[in-house]
Amino acid sequence: MNLYVVRADFGKYTDLFIKGGYVAIGWLHTIDLSHITERDELYPLYRKYHPEDTSNVVIGQQVGQIARFLLEIQPGDYVITPDANTDYVYYGVVQPGNSYYLADSSDGCPFTHRRKVKWNTVPILRNQFSVPFQNTIRSSLTVFRVNHLKDFLETIGKSELLPENERSVKYDYYTSVLNQILALEAKEFEILISNLLTALGFEGSRHTGKVGDGGVDVTGELNVYGMAKIKLYVQAKRYQLGAKISAGTVKTLRQSIPYNGQGAFITTADYQKAAEEVAVDPNFPRIGLINGKQLVDLLADYWEDVWDQLPQELKDKLNFKLGLVLS
Repeated sequence: MNLYVVRADFGKYTDLFIKGGYVAIGWLHTIDLSHITERDELYPLYRKYHPEDTSNVVIGQQVGQIARFLLEIQPGDYVITPDANTDYVYYGVVQPGNSYYLADSSDGCPFTHRRKVKWNTVPILRNQFSVPFQNTIRSSLTVFRVNHLKDFLETIGKSELLPENERSVKYDYYTSVLNQILALEAKEFEILISNLLTALGFEGSRHTGKVGDGGVDVTGELNVYGMAKIKLYVQAKRYQLGAKISAGTVKTLRQSIPYNGQGAFITTADYQKAAEEVAVDPNFPRIGLINGKQLVDLLADYWEDVWDQLPQELKDKLNFKLGLVLS
């Protein structure tokens, strides 16, 4: 069993994928490719169809995606397609049978090469997955394999599909790291998060946590190399492992975010489903939710930069080496 992403033109045709029970691609859309059995058969077809593409790198990448869709994806594999609202993704199981060609795209989707999929018709929030998983599915490719199958199956509640040796965890690094973080004092935790935000690219990241702050502990501006700026208002709170933050708690933070800002809630615990829905309500400032596992993922990715900026007293309390533990 493998996991793949097949995009629907930035979510433009996602609803049609779900309604029609398929995934589809549009390359070489006037040619029936259902008879293709080898990747090498696609090269002359692609070159004839796209004479303007002279780069072997470009041709190889495009043919690779077509072959992946036609030949690599197998019945029983899981497939993901992002929604037009990028906070959500849909997932389903590829059904028996090979790809098929539909010249008459009367359903409104112009992609003629299709595979049958049994979709879970309720989308899942992207932020329920780990940070490495979320980073992987940001790939600009249309069709690609995702290596984080264990993370995916655990998130959708299908861990029983994993081989038995992958279900047993000898040592839970996430729990170990989170327990050390929970041993910090509240202000120390907020300082840790402030340093993480700086490592992520925040300018002027400022620790503001105090009584009457409306839930805001850190503020800063995310500047993505001059291409975009986001004023972020962050609440950082330690909760015991297994706890789930309520929608009301997230709403309290939302009340402190001005119309031109966005929010983030960072915790050691997790969130109730209602809290996740509140956070992405399109009628209010968006709030990004980072749970305990995702927090550890982020710390692992940026630990060297975070560690360099920590006060010595805080370093003395944190004896884990995240870059080694989770690499």
